[in-house]
Amino acid sequence: MEIKGEYRVAAPREKVFAALNDVAILQACIPGCEALEKTSDTEMKAKVRMRIGPVSASFTGKVTLSDLDPPNGYKISGEGQGGAAGFAKGGAVVTLREDGGETVLNYNVDAQVGGKIAQVGARLIDGTARKLADEFFSKFAAMVGGPPPAEAVVPAAAPAASAAAQRGYKHWIVIGIGAVVLVLVFLASR
Repeated sequence: MEIKGEYRVAAPREKVFAALNDVAILQACIPGCEALEKTSDTEMKAKVRMRIGPVSASFTGKVTLSDLDPPNGYKISGEGQGGAAGFAKGGAVVTLREDGGETVLNYNVDAQVGGKIAQVGARLIDGTARKLADEFFSKFAAMVGGPPPAEAVVPAAAPAASAAAQRGYKHWIVIGIGAVVLVLVFLASR
């Protein structure tokens, strides 16, 4: 499943890029993040506790950054395991561009989930994903550049090949985009 979204942050691109690579900021912004550790310049591992409907689990995961192009963006790939609750794996491309004194953050996520998580209804997954994304980006924007404007979040599903995807099956976040952002690794749907 491919998902695209955009968010505005009231800060210069260099500051936003630095914040997307700051473990303390990411840990504070990722909903349910219990631990986040940078294991190398391009790798992080995380523990995130999430609940989607009746499914509650603690996910452990690893995220790798590649195609780094400071301060323009990078690629994220990773996977997370939640025991019997299931798994999430996927990747994201994050790009940053300046617009006046703000930065426009665009993301494109391709993710998959399996296990009990995949059995939760699409509407519940979609609602939870939107809530988690809004929470992450609101906290991130507030920490990096102040409160976001009302029209800051503009998620949009990319065209999908399957009829089920076209009916609104979107992503389950967990980052994780992110990862963005670690949250993005944990965001997915079927």
